[in-house]
Amino acid sequence: MKINGKPHYLWRAVDHEGELLESDVTKTRDKSAALRFLKKAMKRYGAPRVVVTDRLRSYGAAMKDIGNVDRQQVGRHLNNRDENSHLPFRRRERAMLRFRRTSNLQKFASTHASFYNHSNLDRHLNPRSKFKQKRDAAPEEWRQLLAT
Repeated sequence: MKINGKPHYLWRAVDHEGELLESDVTKTRDKSAALRFLKKAMKRYGAPRVVVTDRLRSYGAAMKDIGNVDRQQVGRHLNNRDENSHLPFRRRERAMLRFRRTSNLQKFASTHASFYNHSNLDRHLNPRSKFKQKRDAAPEEWRQLLAT
């Protein structure tokens, strides 16, 4: 994505259920940025059993430094869960008419992730009555979290 005409990169870690775990914004998409992001995510959530990435070479170099090369999976459609997690974020970004500063993007990405994880109810997995019950309870829980 571009901020003031300069490209910036949004790094995201998504778990097997589609919940966003970690996000980070950098100006570069190189080995050091990948290494910094992977270390940050692993420090918070522990070592993963499998890391699915796209074919960017900096992922492989960073995984080699960490020692997780055998856990990395690269494939054509393997990272669809991560790519699909970008869609609601992009939709909201367009509505906001882009970002002006990197710090604003980082704040928005982390806030959007926590709210989206809380209100995304996997409609296709739940019966309609359960979905409606959870949908009605989510905003109330969010208000209680913000009040404390």
